[in-house]
Amino acid sequence: MSLIEQPLADLDNEIRGPIGDIDWTQFANCKGKTKLFFAPKAERPQARERREAKARSLCNACVVKDTCREFARNNHEYGLWGGENEEERHLAGFTIAAPIGVRSRLAKSA
Repeated sequence: MSLIEQPLADLDNEIRGPIGDIDWTQFANCKGKTKLFFAPKAERPQARERREAKARSLCNACVVKDTCREFARNNHEYGLWGGENEEERHLAGFTIAAPIGVRSRLAKSA
């Protein structure tokens, strides 16, 4: 049975397996929408909140959300992955090589 013919529940289980087994990114709702998930240079906080809210709405309906989040956490990614931005991954205990803006925001909130 091909991936196209599989029931969604079976497909979801297959995608959630080890990341190397299947190119899970092909099933991501964000495919082709890169600008929505990565901040442009000098983005204002209000613009970031609006952009991330739109991105999260796609993540929340995505069948590969958990795999995506795990990938970002394990690979120290920037941007919004699996409904989490780099600050949220950092606060969840996953180290990142944070840009200056993130370091300063986290220092102020501590």
